[in-house]
Amino acid sequence: MRRVVGDEHVSMIPSPEGKRWAAKVNGRPFEVLAPSNAVLLDVLRDRVGTLGVKRGCDLGTCGCCTVMVDGVPKLSCLTLAGQVQGADIITVEGLSDGAHLAPIQTCFATYGGSQCGFCTPGFLVASQALLNENNNPSRDEIAIAIEGNLCRCTGYQQIIDSIEAAAAIHRGEVEAVSPASEPHSDPHPSGPEEPTMPPGHAK
Repeated sequence: MRRVVGDEHVSMIPSPEGKRWAAKVNGRPFEVLAPSNAVLLDVLRDRVGTLGVKRGCDLGTCGCCTVMVDGVPKLSCLTLAGQVQGADIITVEGLSDGAHLAPIQTCFATYGGSQCGFCTPGFLVASQALLNENNNPSRDEIAIAIEGNLCRCTGYQQIIDSIEAAAAIHRGEVEAVSPASEPHSDPHPSGPEEPTMPPGHAK
């Protein structure tokens, strides 16, 4: 709620205190200042910059915001950032090996597990969490693992097919697609240390 004092809008509700938040995200340590009541979804998107974490329902019903916290899939829209202080967090950006897709990502592309793509990051993270624990899941076990993720496009058949195919790669029964090049660092780093360029200049 806000009210006008002169020409200024003044918040009637005090802002939450900013607190130091530190965790490892996709293998890198991060330390940011975040509101004490911030949910993990907002900290990951707005402070850390992992925009692959999607905001869907904000109610915990769609699974778009799923991330792994210490290996366990969690809904970041229902998790307070303070609850996972110091944790090891993996978002969809952390599944790949540099520029090379993980098997689960490749299989989603190959088998049509991703169509509009909005729900895909949550599915990928939940699926990878399953494969980390069980590389030979039944179709029923796959369905249970992704039951918290909502997709309005695929009908789920292609998603389950994609996870089965990725599981076969994890078991070594099927060879993963060979990368076109060796992993390499990003030639265009982002962050505070990135040099500023005049408008219109490519980086």
